[in-house]
Amino acid sequence: MKRQLIAAVGVAAMVVGLAACGSDGKKDDQAGSGSSSAAGAKNYSGKTLTVWLMDGSAPKGWTDSVKSEFETTYPGAKVDFQIQKWNGIGAKVTTALSEGSVDVLEIGNTQTAGYAASGGLLDITKDKAALGGADWAANQNESTVLEGKQYAAPWWVSNRVVAYNKDLWTKAGIAAPPKTLDEFYADLDKLKATPGVTDPIYMPGQEWYTYFGLLTTEGGKLAKKDGDKWVGGLSTPEAQKAFETFKKLQSYSATGPKDKDEATPQQKDVFGKGDIGSIVGLGWELPDEKTMAKDKIGFFPLPGKTADKASSVFLGGSNLAIAQASKNTDMAKDFLKIALNDKNEGLVAAAGSIPNKAALNSQVAGDFAKAALPAAQNGSITPNTPTWTNVENEPNPVKDFLTSALTGDYAAAAKKADDEIAKRMNQKQ
Repeated sequence: MKRQLIAAVGVAAMVVGLAACGSDGKKDDQAGSGSSSAAGAKNYSGKTLTVWLMDGSAPKGWTDSVKSEFETTYPGAKVDFQIQKWNGIGAKVTTALSEGSVDVLEIGNTQTAGYAASGGLLDITKDKAALGGADWAANQNESTVLEGKQYAAPWWVSNRVVAYNKDLWTKAGIAAPPKTLDEFYADLDKLKATPGVTDPIYMPGQEWYTYFGLLTTEGGKLAKKDGDKWVGGLSTPEAQKAFETFKKLQSYSATGPKDKDEATPQQKDVFGKGDIGSIVGLGWELPDEKTMAKDKIGFFPLPGKTADKASSVFLGGSNLAIAQASKNTDMAKDFLKIALNDKNEGLVAAAGSIPNKAALNSQVAGDFAKAALPAAQNGSITPNTPTWTNVENEPNPVKDFLTSALTGDYAAAAKKADDEIAKRMNQKQ
């Protein structure tokens, strides 16, 4: 699943008309349907709920289970799952939210704040407890809340781990994955001295997701609020400590360009050549079976300074939200109760993603997901504000900062990036 496609859609692309979705007539409609719900007489017979999910996102069996349970619970009601393509999805969602042509939709966790700020998503703050929200992982739920209000429910997340070439690690005499950063450095030194290993780790200089995790580990942030303004966070001591770790890891990557990211070239193609000891990546960034057999690849979380806690990570994932303009908001809420119950969240875990509550983590299946789990528990997202999308627009100042800091003066690079981050995040939408 291509998690980089979760990257936020620019709020500027959203239509202003979304803010008008909550008209007085709309509220009256919701109040009327809500009164019948309060009385316990939920009759959705003859109604169809339109649910948008992204291509390749819903775990196998999840849609069948949710549809069956909902339509059994509410006889005569129908769920229409519509699978959407990633290409052009931003404009399509914006239009659908404006027109009310979708009831429930999957939204990338970094997209949610933008759609909420535009008025496109229903405020479900009062429904959180009924949806099971008391047990949602706090770091996953962060992306669903804007200015203290709940606009979506966390569905699942995934994150990057270290993927390593088992044959090369065995050749280097490494018996087990490292538990600390110091152990990892020692392993990389062994790999560096091993014939046939081009790079102990392939890490291009602009791999900012790894840097983000290291920054979070140190207690830093890419940006934070100072009064009513955003300020960049790269000039802080925490950011510099994180950079020193990033710089050391990147120093083991002789072929990793300092002015490119992990997609230029695609690191799965580099790793697939068989002479790279390891990469830090997502599940989809692995070579296909024809290039490298699955049993030749091992996984472990990027270690932390001590063995009891892995380095933090960027959490990429999806939330489920209700369109403000939906004519079936009560039906949509009852759908979410079923879609997010333990049975169906368990199917998310069994399919190799990390569910929205820690109580289900024991059901996570697959070597990659099991390796991702320890870091996910202390992972985080980018600043939860609609204007963060401005920062990720190319040229991304965080990427440029990493290149400049690796090749020149840290303080100057950080100051320049912080100024640009603040400028972009404080732009009015």
